[in-house]
Amino acid sequence: MITVHHLDNSRSLRIVWLLEALQQEYELVTHHRDPQTLLAPESLKRLHPLGKAPLIVDEGLTVAESGAIIDYLIERYDDGQLAPAVGTPAHRDYRYWLHYAEGSAMPPLVMHLIFSRLGKPPVPALLRPVAGKLGQGVQAKFLDPEIERHLAFWESTLAEHAWFAGPDFTAADIQMSFPVLAVESRRGIKDFPAVVDWLARARARPDYQRAVAQTGELNLSATR
Repeated sequence: MITVHHLDNSRSLRIVWLLEALQQEYELVTHHRDPQTLLAPESLKRLHPLGKAPLIVDEGLTVAESGAIIDYLIERYDDGQLAPAVGTPAHRDYRYWLHYAEGSAMPPLVMHLIFSRLGKPPVPALLRPVAGKLGQGVQAKFLDPEIERHLAFWESTLAEHAWFAGPDFTAADIQMSFPVLAVESRRGIKDFPAVVDWLARARARPDYQRAVAQTGELNLSATR
């Protein structure tokens, strides 16, 4: 039995979704954020030095990091349905999107979240007006244009084929779900019809719906 350590409103929904798509049995252990800091609880630090989710434990082996977990689960449990054959152009695209999601897409989104909070606690009250204006300036001048470039990239890719790595749904789409959901909740995606269509089709999948039934719907606006 695979154990999934899930943190509410986090990347770990993707791992539950993948296991549902693989039709693998798993045990879900849910950890809750600190209501004030929104940080992960100490219980996760007892499982891994960084105290982050997701984590899985499979036959005594602990695996961390979403991309590494997806690679591990695909190599061990996939029958060729969720990853293209190695050596094919589709597999190269699949591997690219699997790593792009965290390596390129998420950094500006995380920075945007951090700078959006500079005018709020725990920043000292006297510094909040200046810090807030600084954060707004960095968002407007640097981060918003960068996020727009990523959105345009997603749009052009999904205008060419149904899923990120080609005509077929793969684990790369599961990995990409978090940055897309993050942008949807914090900026909106209505100006990018191919992205909107991709997300609607992803949400309509029975395996996604089963995962959400286990973890709850992501509410990334709550982490602002």
